[in-house]
Amino acid sequence: MNCPLCASPNLAELTAEINLHFSGLRNLHEPSLLVFPKVEVCLDCGCSRFTMAQPELARLRQNPAA
Repeated sequence: MNCPLCASPNLAELTAEINLHFSGLRNLHEPSLLVFPKVEVCLDCGCSRFTMAQPELARLRQNPAA
């Protein structure tokens, strides 16, 4: 697969820890969502992307702040 931004084939897949916060002052009391996705990073332009696992995505959908 190539980078969707620069079309480079020079990609790396890394494990990440991402803490998602809901934006806005009204959501300061909402808990964050900690996810551990695989992140694909283009080693030429830096474009990065990840896909959330289904259990984490389901938790995100259940949050009324989303």
